[in-house]
Amino acid sequence: MPVCEIISVGTELLLGDVLNTDARFLSLELASIGISVLHQSTVGDNRERLAQVLRAALERSDIVVVTGGLGPTADDLTKEVCSQELGVRLVLDEQILSKINAYFVSRNTAVPESNKKQAYVPEGATVFPNENGTAPGIAIEKDGKCVILLPGPPRELNPMFTGSVKPFLGKYAGGVIVSHTVRTFGIGESAMAEAATDLLDGDNPTVAPYAKDGEAFLRVTAMAKSVEEADKLCQAPIDEIKRRFGSLVYGVDAQSLQHRVVELLTEKGLKVAFAESCTAGLAAKRLTEVPGASKVFDCGVVTYSNDIKIKLLGVSPDTLQKHGAVSEQTAREMAERIRALSAADIGIGITGVAGPGSDSGKPAGLSFIALAASGGTTVEKLETGRSNDREYNRFVAASRALNMIRLYAEKV
Repeated sequence: MPVCEIISVGTELLLGDVLNTDARFLSLELASIGISVLHQSTVGDNRERLAQVLRAALERSDIVVVTGGLGPTADDLTKEVCSQELGVRLVLDEQILSKINAYFVSRNTAVPESNKKQAYVPEGATVFPNENGTAPGIAIEKDGKCVILLPGPPRELNPMFTGSVKPFLGKYAGGVIVSHTVRTFGIGESAMAEAATDLLDGDNPTVAPYAKDGEAFLRVTAMAKSVEEADKLCQAPIDEIKRRFGSLVYGVDAQSLQHRVVELLTEKGLKVAFAESCTAGLAAKRLTEVPGASKVFDCGVVTYSNDIKIKLLGVSPDTLQKHGAVSEQTAREMAERIRALSAADIGIGITGVAGPGSDSGKPAGLSFIALAASGGTTVEKLETGRSNDREYNRFVAASRALNMIRLYAEKV
């Protein structure tokens, strides 16, 4: 299997002014044709440093994909540095020059002299047309190495790669790589990895653990001659993961927890309503990010103060005085009252301390999430242990509420 690496060129990437989406896009696309990306580098618009990175890449990789630095300005050095390192001279391509002229003529603009620089290509190179800009893509094959030069803007790079470069690289492909993600909620990455230790040792397919805020997932990846064969290789470990983790698994290749919840509620013909305090509408917001949520979402209210909890929801003043706003009892009443007010099938109440700090005397990261339905009300206590991470605490509390809905809907 050929070894590939990606070099992203641009000082703006190093400064963080521009998010590097090119590397992710290319890694996914290259994997889909069986080309493994083992290294990624980012380098600024500096001739010497780019040359050093390129030399290192050519020593360890068969295919090097370089993005950015193909523009007309003085700091666009990619083509010149690559040609120099490969010992290939640049020659004028009249066809490219004609396309550049036509590009500016179609916009009633004179052709800048600097743009003519883009019509020079390494001698003997394969040229990929750019239908969305002036910088063509280039492939240089020499001494068993292949260097692909691509423009940096995604609107130019993406269609160029899928339409021209991907078919060109077909001769280097070692097969097809397919990945499936088994998503879980309610177990941490380390605990999940321990429970799946024996599954992590395979070569083909491979199983690898990953984590994000409040969630963990296992990615199953296989390589074969066809998508069908790779899918078949993945199926056994996916089935075993689902068996082993049971209700902790909320989906295979699911977009998100909220997508799964909307899917389930739609399937079961159920509606949900939210009464939120510390999450300030975040659970409802996440649910309504999903197309089709209007079929399952009844209403949502944010009751931050105790007065509004009493006046709008009808939470008992005695409950608030005796147990406090952040309590199992208050969460229970919030869920039950919003369900009664909306006539939804499911009522959710969320109350807690997002932090940092607390006037209630209760620790930041403590939340209570209640679900009220026809079978009664259940309340879960959440303690994140992150007293200074307000956004994390809010996000995880909303996630816990969504997961409670998911578990309830799966059993109905």
